[in-house]
Amino acid sequence: MPAAEVAARVRESLANLKTKDLKDGQVMEVLSLAQQLTDTMQLFFGSLDKSIHSEFVYIADYIARTRSEISKLRPNDIKEQRIPTAGAELEAVVTDTERATEAIMHEAEELLGTKPDDLDAYKAQVDDAMMRIIEACSFQDLSGQRVSKVVESLRHVEKRVTRFAATMGVHDAEADEDEIAEAERKKKLHLNGPAIGGPEVKQDAVDEMIALDQDAIDSLFD
Repeated sequence: MPAAEVAARVRESLANLKTKDLKDGQVMEVLSLAQQLTDTMQLFFGSLDKSIHSEFVYIADYIARTRSEISKLRPNDIKEQRIPTAGAELEAVVTDTERATEAIMHEAEELLGTKPDDLDAYKAQVDDAMMRIIEACSFQDLSGQRVSKVVESLRHVEKRVTRFAATMGVHDAEADEDEIAEAERKKKLHLNGPAIGGPEVKQDAVDEMIALDQDAIDSLFD
């Protein structure tokens, strides 16, 4: 039963008691105090009801806004379309690269194993091999298109996640101990891969690493 209705019933009961022929002054005083208390409680419960109602309205609006933002995020599209498609494109890039590499290496090995006794025949063989190598190198155009699709999907996901985080006021949590330890391990062992636009590794540095003895190599993984 709502608080306002309870207060109304109490006030009605007090009013009925006052209309009766009560001669005892103390009883009338008690009834007056009870009525004052009832009026005070009615104001209190009335403000309480409004406050609770406002809080529930705010929560309902927040839930509705959250559902709307999640809908705009389109997680099912990301899960069922964007990510699988990007994975398939990257797998195709790897496959095309491997196929082209094998073709180029095969042609190079064939040329290295051929003796140029007949210069005309050797020249014709080299020309044919060069054409096949050039054809094999054409994979990079298709790979570039595939990588562009992957980048587009990543930007699409990034845009949606960024908008969702901004709308919901989400802030990054602190990295846990495992993530910090893994980042430190990669940094120490230089496992982050080549830097984008960074300096290339000099041949002297490569030779120095190759020249390490087994103990020095083992120490890198301690």
